[in-house]
Amino acid sequence: MHKSKRLIKLLPFMLIAVSACGYDGHYRYSCQDPENWETKECNPPTCMVDGNCTDALLGFSPTETTIEIVPVEETVAP
Repeated sequence: MHKSKRLIKLLPFMLIAVSACGYDGHYRYSCQDPENWETKECNPPTCMVDGNCTDALLGFSPTETTIEIVPVEETVAP
């Protein structure tokens, strides 16, 4: 019973420690930030030198207005 009381007292400190490890509001790469998508360093050929192109980092081109949806066939296990 003594251990459970000790854990309850430590719980707020553990929660603070875990929450401090979270998201800090910054982008890892500058070209992931929507404000930088049109800059010279985020567009080819400049960005191809270091692999920092926006479409490579995001996985899609932010200038495209439509996203292609590929239909998936459902398979039913016997």
